[in-house]
Amino acid sequence: MAKDNVKFRTSIGGQALMEGILMRGVDRQSIVIRRPDGELETKVEPIHALRQRFPILGWPFIRGSVNFVETMVNGVKALTYSAEFLPEEEVEEPGKLDRWLEKHLSGEKAEKAVIGFSVFLGIVLAVGLFFMLPTVIAGLFTGFVKSRILRNLIEGIVRIALFLAYIILASKMKEIKRVWMYHGAEHKTIFCYERGLELTVENARVQPRLHPRCGTSFLFIVMIVSILVTTVVSWSNVWIRLALRLALLPVIVGISYELIKYAGRHDNVLTRIISAPGKALQRVTTAEPDDSMLEVAIEALKLVLPDEAGADRW
Repeated sequence: MAKDNVKFRTSIGGQALMEGILMRGVDRQSIVIRRPDGELETKVEPIHALRQRFPILGWPFIRGSVNFVETMVNGVKALTYSAEFLPEEEVEEPGKLDRWLEKHLSGEKAEKAVIGFSVFLGIVLAVGLFFMLPTVIAGLFTGFVKSRILRNLIEGIVRIALFLAYIILASKMKEIKRVWMYHGAEHKTIFCYERGLELTVENARVQPRLHPRCGTSFLFIVMIVSILVTTVVSWSNVWIRLALRLALLPVIVGISYELIKYAGRHDNVLTRIISAPGKALQRVTTAEPDDSMLEVAIEALKLVLPDEAGADRW
């Protein structure tokens, strides 16, 4: 596998939105949206990370879970914001819950309630679908498979299969295909910046769209680490196994985060092995962007570049 050939590795990262991109820098984040009229809508706000108030939350193996939750919260907020600029015919009518919240809460409180519920529901669905369900399915083999290691392997295979099926099915949606294109634009722009090139559409267009520090790679590493950890700590009773899976989830996320962080800082045989599965999956979760999407990504990145050169070094 070819080397990344970057001059330095930045801690700046992003997330594809509906017709836009969220870019998160050292001390601020930006959201840039392509409005229906073709113009760009930009929003910049300071970052208030929990680790700034509670330094212990920035310690290795603890910071992974904290960053994951913060990323989910910021991501849901950004997606909600980007949805405001969709053409009217694409915006769904408010549901009963939305109308109830608007009636009983102020606009700001209603928005916070919706975001909080969305994050909670997202975590519950993800844990239930990708961690609890595979454990239950693997439990069906208890009477036939006596080996604990083999049962955990079956569980891991089911988990990865469900995750891949979810990604592939989501890719069939027209709206998601455009999100994947913005995802590719984000990666290309980051690569352009890391290689010390001027941030132009022409320079970004020729960059790779598969990046080793992508969130997709992180999620895949979580799947692999979960197989290894649960093989060491397991139990025959399915209910105890479910409780163990929940208890070990912060540990799994913490280890996975440190691995992706190490892979992002170095370029060697080990890190290429770590990054390979996630980069292969990015062939599905990213797509070649058009020039207008690259313009959005470049603008989003420029808005969060640090005032002091090198302050964003990974």
